[in-house]
Amino acid sequence: MTNTGDSDGQNLLGHVLVPVANEADALATARTLEPYDPERVTALHVVEKGEGVPDKTPVEQSEELAAESYAAVRTVFPDAGDHTAYARDVAGAIFDAVDEVDATAIAYRSRGGNRLFRFLSGDISLELVTESHVPVVALPRDGSPD
Repeated sequence: MTNTGDSDGQNLLGHVLVPVANEADALATARTLEPYDPERVTALHVVEKGEGVPDKTPVEQSEELAAESYAAVRTVFPDAGDHTAYARDVAGAIFDAVDEVDATAIAYRSRGGNRLFRFLSGDISLELVTESHVPVVALPRDGSPD
């Protein structure tokens, strides 16, 4: 696939930041992204920190989950970088990571869920596509393992 550049002459898929939640999500996302042939990939795992409230999972467990996720991405993109963020605001952490790794775009697969779940948990997908300062590529879910 031929990549198109943005208005600054930068390749849209020159350096793609790929947020991943777990090993299965990471593998499915990497496989779905592969046909688009990005030049460079950095996988991102956000460890949700409580900021005054209890953490969802112990940090050590979250870091292990991140390592497994990065390994899954590297089965498809062997040279993929990795970046771990610690934050309560997942979308904000993704936007910060874009700048920290100098990504040209964010590519992700929606994790699904019904409308009520998305409403109660906050729809990160909506925030990504409406608030991002770089292009966001929403990858298709069909045909990818879950």
